[in-house]
Amino acid sequence: MIEVEVLGARLAPGAPPAAEIERLCVRAAASRGVDDGHVAVEFVDAPRMQALNREHRGKAAPTDVLSFPIDGAGPQRSAPRELGDVVVCAEHTADLREAIVHGMLHLLGMDHERDHGEMLALQAELLAGAGA
Repeated sequence: MIEVEVLGARLAPGAPPAAEIERLCVRAAASRGVDDGHVAVEFVDAPRMQALNREHRGKAAPTDVLSFPIDGAGPQRSAPRELGDVVVCAEHTADLREAIVHGMLHLLGMDHERDHGEMLALQAELLAGAGA
C-alpha cells in the first residue's frame, strides 16, 4: 500500500482533494512497479520554494515542483519504502496534478533531462488515464 501524507494544502487554493492526490501518487508508483511505501506531498509558498531551490539546486528563483527521494528507486525491501517528499509551489504551477505526478516519477528514479522523453510521455499517459 502506498501511504500519502498531504501537507500545507491551505497554501494551494484549487489543490485536488487528498483522495485524488493519493490516487495520482498510487498510479504513478504502480507504473514503476512500486506498490508499498510512504510519500509526503507538501504545498509551500513561493519564498519557501525559492529557499529550497537555492539550497538544493543552486537556483535563486522558486520553481513549480521539487522531489526529495529518500530510499531510492532500488528493489523493494521487506519494510515499506520511504519514497520521499514532493514539494509543490502552487503559485508557480500551471497544473497541480501534473506537478504531483511529475514529482512522484522523480521520486521513483525517472529523470526527464536524461531519458529521451520516457518520463514526460509516462507522465502524460498517467494524467490522461486519471482524467486530469
